[in-house]
Amino acid sequence: MKILLTSAGRRGYLVKYFKEVLGNEGEVHVANNTDSTAMLYGDMSVITPLIHDEGYIPFLKKYCQINHIDVIIPLFDIDLPILSKCINEFKEIGVRVIVSNEAFIKICNDKWATYNYLKKNGFYTPATFLNISDVLKAINDGSVHFPLIVKPRWGMGSISIFEADNKEELKVLYEKTKKNINSSYLSFESNQNNKFPVIIQEKLNGQEYGLDIINDLNGTYMTTVVKKKYAMRSGETDQAEIVINRDLELIGKEIGSLTGHIGNLDIDAFSVDGVPYVLEMNARFGGGYPFSHHAGVNLPKAIFLWLKNEPVEQSVLEPEIGVIGYKDIQVIGDGMGVATIQKLKEAINHRNYV
Repeated sequence: MKILLTSAGRRGYLVKYFKEVLGNEGEVHVANNTDSTAMLYGDMSVITPLIHDEGYIPFLKKYCQINHIDVIIPLFDIDLPILSKCINEFKEIGVRVIVSNEAFIKICNDKWATYNYLKKNGFYTPATFLNISDVLKAINDGSVHFPLIVKPRWGMGSISIFEADNKEELKVLYEKTKKNINSSYLSFESNQNNKFPVIIQEKLNGQEYGLDIINDLNGTYMTTVVKKKYAMRSGETDQAEIVINRDLELIGKEIGSLTGHIGNLDIDAFSVDGVPYVLEMNARFGGGYPFSHHAGVNLPKAIFLWLKNEPVEQSVLEPEIGVIGYKDIQVIGDGMGVATIQKLKEAINHRNYV
């Protein structure tokens, strides 16, 4: 079996997880639109056109045909809607794309749509607004209070997220966020609605959690892994502990059953005075998945077995409670047992011949 991980970026750990699972039974190929550290770990790597380039999908299809790829797994929010539109195109050439349906991905990528989806289905979620006038009305009637969070509607990570403590800051940061969106890669999706590219959100004060809500490849709910977050950096979890939280586990089951998503659904949640709130949803492997994996969950193995129509034992997706994980920073380069320059040259060469 040959698996292609797209938009892999710095997710070298995921490449290694899949390589460990496949062993001698397959290959892990890595794609990204620029050279990146994840490429150093793949059996083969390639530099692709930009995701929104009209040549992106034709390039991937040709690469898959040349290299006999069986499965594509996208790893980045922007990649998800593009590949979900093309599931049947890839199916026609014998390639399975592991991605949720386009409609649900749009809900996840659009934080305003996420808010409305969660509210409609009875989940607690922070009050969210599209414009300053609506926020000021809510402040005047006492339903929300400063501080408030200002961020891109189609954002990811911690790009252009600000905290406003008063009306003056709110107005300045709202305009600053719009300006930052237009000068970043967030501009493409934000151009879907130039009038409202920014959201303003109630700030939650409570304990933050991350959930890995795991469904099988048919969208059937399997389990929820709850991680208590102790430290964050640049929008990703730096330190977390695997815990038991029945309220959040129940929410995970309800959401997984409701959405019918494929594979992992990464969720940010809060517990505020004992009430569980859902903040955001990401229909992919999230930055917090390594903490689940460190505690014994092996979703790559489950995916591999599902693809072979083999049963997945409960232990494969069951974490060890109480395990604490930490993210580390390290430099990857020559002299560390990795032929860095050669690997990246190979990726460039693969781009050229495709």
